[in-house]
Amino acid sequence: MRLRMKREGDRIQRGAGGSRRRRLALALLLLGIALAAVAGLDRLFPPELGRLRNLSVLVEDSNGQLLRPFAAADGAWRLPVTVQAVDPRFLQMLVAYEDRRFHWHAGVDPLAVLRAAWQWARTGSVVSGASTLTMQTVRLLEPRPRTLQSKLIEMLRAVQLEAHFSKSEILGIYLTLAPYGGNLEGVRAASLFYFGKEPLHLTDAEAAMLVALPQSPERVRPDRNPVAAREARNHVLARMEDAGLLDAAAFAETSGEPVPPGRREAPMVAAHLADRLRRADPAAAAIRTTIEASLQRGLEALVARRQSELENGATIAILAVHNSDRTVRGYVGSTGILDSGRYGPIDMVTAVRSPGSTLKPFIYGLAFDGLFIHPETIMVDRPMRFGDYAPRNFDNRFHGEVTAREALQMSLNLPAVALLDRIGPLELARRFGLSGVALRLPAAAEQPGLPIALGGVGVTLQDLVTLYAGLANGGVTMPLRFRADQEAGDSQVLMSPLAAWYVTHILEDMPPPPNRLIASDGRRQRQIAYKTGTSYGFRDAWAIGYDRDWTIGVWVGRPDGSFSPGRMGRDAAAPLLYEAFDLLPPPTGAAALMKPSGAAPVGAILASNSELPPALRRFQPAASAWRSPSAVQGPNLTFPQDGAVVELRSGDRIESLPLEVTGGELPLIWLVNGRPLSTQPWRRQAEWLPDGLGETRITVIDKAGRSASAEIWIQ
Repeated sequence: MRLRMKREGDRIQRGAGGSRRRRLALALLLLGIALAAVAGLDRLFPPELGRLRNLSVLVEDSNGQLLRPFAAADGAWRLPVTVQAVDPRFLQMLVAYEDRRFHWHAGVDPLAVLRAAWQWARTGSVVSGASTLTMQTVRLLEPRPRTLQSKLIEMLRAVQLEAHFSKSEILGIYLTLAPYGGNLEGVRAASLFYFGKEPLHLTDAEAAMLVALPQSPERVRPDRNPVAAREARNHVLARMEDAGLLDAAAFAETSGEPVPPGRREAPMVAAHLADRLRRADPAAAAIRTTIEASLQRGLEALVARRQSELENGATIAILAVHNSDRTVRGYVGSTGILDSGRYGPIDMVTAVRSPGSTLKPFIYGLAFDGLFIHPETIMVDRPMRFGDYAPRNFDNRFHGEVTAREALQMSLNLPAVALLDRIGPLELARRFGLSGVALRLPAAAEQPGLPIALGGVGVTLQDLVTLYAGLANGGVTMPLRFRADQEAGDSQVLMSPLAAWYVTHILEDMPPPPNRLIASDGRRQRQIAYKTGTSYGFRDAWAIGYDRDWTIGVWVGRPDGSFSPGRMGRDAAAPLLYEAFDLLPPPTGAAALMKPSGAAPVGAILASNSELPPALRRFQPAASAWRSPSAVQGPNLTFPQDGAVVELRSGDRIESLPLEVTGGELPLIWLVNGRPLSTQPWRRQAEWLPDGLGETRITVIDKAGRSASAEIWIQ
């Protein structure tokens, strides 16, 4: 009997055990099905992150500092940000105010849900919400009507979001998309536009303001509703005091601070370069440049300061390059990209202009390479004609015999043209082309001619800085680099190291611009080699200089190409060049005392003219170049020049126009539109007060009846 009962008990126990196993298996099966369903739904309906793909494009300096943001495709300023880039104090306030249990719940705070449900059941209305920061992030990613159904979807999506992202990543999404009034979204945009700073450096009052704004961004916008903004901020500060994050003294101090009076403009540092790089790569989400923000701001401040000395319509461009890797560290396209009165949107770094005399050093360099001349070779500066081309010096004077060194330092035209005649304009253009510099010829020219020696061709500031950086690096050119991820380009030998050394040795002995010693307050001068240039009609003033580490180019002029009265490279651009070099970090060690040329390379001939080999003592231009001095004895109008546009209007009155002539035999007769002027005939200067605006013809006649004329436009 006992045995039978025992067997029956064992059978029942085995049956119960089997039943438990079946129930467990069923539960596991159901759980697996549920998990599979959740996984399937997750795959079918992944987190909607579309708004995170429509962000502002950021252009940054070499260290990641923001230079210029561009609005997103929908017009919003939506700047990406991470928690690491935000003030920890702000994050502490945000979590304390919005979601105290953010760091431990799984997207939905059950305690907050129970509290909200109890309050609703007890009062029949919503007393407090239960939205967590994760649920708010879901709402920012997928805006929905504020209904109970939407709230349930947000809860599910919040749990899903927590499964996909870390707490820091979820906060980063919230901080990128939170609304801050108008078209400002995200804490970085709000901090920049309201406070002019990155959100990593907020005060307690600023942090509280940015915590309060997303709750009602339009109602409490400080630029529209300063009273409401102040109240909302102080409400956050009071909550922080209650939470123990502020003491009474700190609350009293911060709650009394003013709110921002308005909304600032978007950062616009290196604006032309940012615009250029964005157009070149429109799909880029962020562009890291080679710019040094501190140097860039210094150059922009320098340009803004000197802008006041220019007439209306004129502007300045500067390009600064580090020689070792040809990275562009400073880029000023004009005095202001938004200044339409000065053609600010035009990037004068890339604008094609006449280079004046700035190409002469390369003509001399190729002549040194070809062993046509040595720096101490005697050259003759006298009237010459090359076929139909009869160049003249800028001052219409001739200096007779000079050394090649003196001819380059004085920027004499005739010796440079005679050298180019020997080298060949095509060869010069070919060398430039190999360096990536394409000369833009006048419309009627089929191939380069001798006038390119004097600026009769188009180049850009970028072209000139590329070439001069090659001089600084022993005659080896490389493309300039504008982006941090841009690989170094191929190097190209423009001239030999010896020729580059000769040129640099000459240019480093150029005297500094006027008043340089006074302007520098006695500070130790930086040793630089430089060349200036002035284009026909004073339209372009250039100064390009370099030392062992840096090359800087400066252009001053009118972007519309009109006449600029009396502006020359030495007076207008060279002082800016020296001031730009003053902004660079000072050289250290032996380099601080070393000239750009450095020690003489192997093969350099350090000798006087009499000690040179006979073939290098004197340069002889082609026999056909000489012409009679009588051919240049007639008068020459130096001001105004033919084709000039002259601004003489000053308010409601018209100012007088100075007239100047060189050459010719005194006495002189001046005519304006065929009518003689009352002037002193024994002087080469005169003055005329126009009786109106428009086209005018100025004529001067000398004693021998020879004349010179200029047709100008007065405005």
